Amino acid sequence: MIVFDLSCSEGHRFEGWFGSSSDYDSQRERGLLICPECGCAEVGKAPMAPAVSAKSNRGDASRTVEPSGDEKRPMVRGELPVEVKQALEALAIAQAKALEKSTWVGDKFADKARSMHYGETDEAPIHGKATKDEAEEMVAEGITVAPLLFPVAPPDELN
Repeated sequence: MIVFDLSCSEGHRFEGWFGSSSDYDSQRERGLLICPECGCAEVGKAPMAPAVSAKSNRGDASRTVEPSGDEKRPMVRGELPVEVKQALEALAIAQAKALEKSTWVGDKFADKARSMHYGETDEAPIHGKATKDEAEEMVAEGITVAPLLFPVAPPDELN
């Protein structure tokens, strides 16, 4: 899945989740993207910028993102709202807590998940790597999988 920040010609911003960049293009071409706030069908990608904090000795850490091209969007300034920062922190803590009792299986995630699903091995919490195709195949087989919200370093890559 890929998440894009979108906005309508009236300036309303919202998120859109797509299977791929081409899925976004296809839905836009077919007129399937509509602003949830005002119903406007003139929807496009909003500028996205990572939150990169400044060095502590550099003063103001705010960032500015200006619309590109002929887009009619207001400029976005500042940092994430406190509530968003708190929500992300809570999610990161919840993920870390869940992973404490989970075993890293690396690239063997799909094989291990299938083995547990089909009763070949005992069920246990696991996490690892899977390609988009592997994840889609597991979901089609009825195997419950979910992406991790935050990146996880494999144990052999930790200091």
